[in-house]
Order: sequence, then structure tokens, then C-alpha cells
Amino acid sequence: MAYQTFRQEYLQVPPVTRAYTTACVLTTAAVQLELITPFQLYFNPELIFKHFQVWRLITNYLFFGPVGFNFLFNMIFLYRYCRMLEEGSFRGRTADFVFMFLFGGLLMTLFGLFVNLVFLGQAFTIMLVYVWSRRNPYVRMNFFGLLIFQAPFLPWVLMGFSLLLGNSIIVDLLGIAVGHIYFFLEDVFPNQPGGGKLLRTPSVLKAIFDTPEDDPHYNPLPEERPGGFAWGEGQRLGG
Repeated sequence: MAYQTFRQEYLQVPPVTRAYTTACVLTTAAVQLELITPFQLYFNPELIFKHFQVWRLITNYLFFGPVGFNFLFNMIFLYRYCRMLEEGSFRGRTADFVFMFLFGGLLMTLFGLFVNLVFLGQAFTIMLVYVWSRRNPYVRMNFFGLLIFQAPFLPWVLMGFSLLLGNSIIVDLLGIAVGHIYFFLEDVFPNQPGGGKLLRTPSVLKAIFDTPEDDPHYNPLPEERPGGFAWGEGQRLGG
């Protein structure tokens, strides 16, 4: 019974969120079981381009460190905001969501050539949080019950929290920068006088990922509770 319930809940998670979070959990489990080591996963341009270890372009986004507070914190935010984007502004547009993943990953990889970062998964999470927060500007957030603010400030609050924990803010700044570039090109520039849509999802992605109709049994995650936990719970203003 427990297995059936878990399987049903697992299959309710939208496909891109399910695939990415599962890959992250399995990668971490493999490291914990010493089947692989982080040295086989991290971003290293020399090993990628000179020794053709191209898997590092992907695996550096899948490892968030050993199981602990930092891993759980990142996975909760990754799952929560990735799912809300996929079920919210990207609902019925899986190909566009995959394209955002590819665009953000490519941009972060290019920036990664110039900054000393070996794992980019946390920056990718911040990018997802940033895009969601800008598309839901009137959601009021409650961070650990201490701060109340509107959603667009969430990435900056997370950066401040990282600073308090003694972590480098370069990761957060990279995620914010890439998230802003995507948001500007996709949501802002096309609506400006003389602007236009510069990001277009390739037709091959649409043919692979977009389905003609929604699953009638699909149960989306409500955006009215964006955090789901004390550090990210929120509600829409006026609601």
C-alpha cells in the first residue's frame, strides 16, 4: 500500500521536475554509496574539452554535496520551484520549459569558464527561483517566520542566508544573473517598443515534449503555497 501511494504521488510530479530531481537524488546516492566520487562529476573545462569527458557538462548540475542540511535545503527549493514553474507559467509548454533548462545551463556553463565554480546545481536552483519570483510578483513570502516580503525579493533573501552560513555568494549571483537574462529576453524585451521575441523553442523540442492535451487526472501543486515550509511559505496579496 505504501509503495502504491508513493508511486502514485511520484507519477503526479510533472515530467521535467521528476526527471531532474530524481537524477539529483540518484547521483547523490551513488556518491554516498561510493559507487562514484565527486571528482568524476565536477565541472572542469580542461577535462571536458581536452579529454572529452563531456558528461561533466551535465553531472556538475546533479550533485549538491553530501546528504546534510545544505543538500536538503537545495533539493526542497529545487523541487518546489521547479514544479511550480512547470505547473504554472509553463503548464502545457513542456518544450519551452526544457528549452529554458538548456538555455540556462548553456549560459551558466559559459559563465562557469570564468569563475571558480565546480558544481553549478545550486546556481541553477536560484535561477528557477528567480524566474518564478519575477512571474509571481504579488505573492507574499514568509522566510523562517522572521521576514515577510514579496516574491521578487526571495532570491536576494536566499543569497543573504547563504552569506550568513558562510557560503560564497558567487553561486547565488550567477543564478540571479542567468535568471534575469532569461526573464528579460522572454518576458520583458518582447513587450518593449521595438522589441521582439528572441528566444524561440526549436521545433524538434516541441515535437518531442509537447502533448496535444492535458492528462485529466493531473493534480497540479497550488502556487498559493510557494514555499511549503516555514522558510518559503507565502500567499497572494489580497487573498
